[in-house]
Amino acid sequence: MDGNGRWARARGLPRTAGHREGAKAVRSVVEAAPDLGITTLTLYAFSADNWQRPAAEVRTLMELFERFLHSERDKCIDNGVLLNIIGRRDRFEPRLLRAIRRAEAATAGGRNLHLRIAVDYSARQALIDAAGLHQSPEPLDVDSYTELLNRAVNSRPAAPDVDLLIRTSGEQRLSDFLLWECAYAELSFTDCLWPDFDGAELERAVAEFHRRERRFGRVVEARELAS
Repeated sequence: MDGNGRWARARGLPRTAGHREGAKAVRSVVEAAPDLGITTLTLYAFSADNWQRPAAEVRTLMELFERFLHSERDKCIDNGVLLNIIGRRDRFEPRLLRAIRRAEAATAGGRNLHLRIAVDYSARQALIDAAGLHQSPEPLDVDSYTELLNRAVNSRPAAPDVDLLIRTSGEQRLSDFLLWECAYAELSFTDCLWPDFDGAELERAVAEFHRRERRFGRVVEARELAS
């Protein structure tokens, strides 16, 4: 969800205006996702490093986030969307924490889409935290570590590996996002700024994803390609 500030600057608006428009884009993408066969959607709203931004901007982002939880909760229920906030929670104001818990509890029955919003999230910190949860003398394997990682970021239910990662605004880096889960993800980079990203942009990215050949380390034999 990158490019809010640049979107606002190009229009002579404050960065906060870009964040407000970015919040509107979330609705368009969430509404389009189930029809495109997407069952789990993770949006990177606020990284652990974003606390370094100006205090006024951080405050606005947290207010927008809380407002989103209140305004979209009933829509999520009506559309079968299970809302889940992943990342740290110990640096949030109590009021925001209450809003998160209420929204997650209210949408727990959603079956059409698992919507995860990453707030105060760092993939590297999540990897460290997951390792700290390992108490068994048994060695870890991929599945057991993935389970620990989902616990570390409060992902309920657990999420599958990422199939497609989309980065908006022309940036071409992961920025500490879902490093473990993106081991075999297809990467899609677009110049579209997040406030302009909508269901049609998502559909284009998904269509490109389906045209790609995913081998997961295997050699694809000619007979497989022909089948």
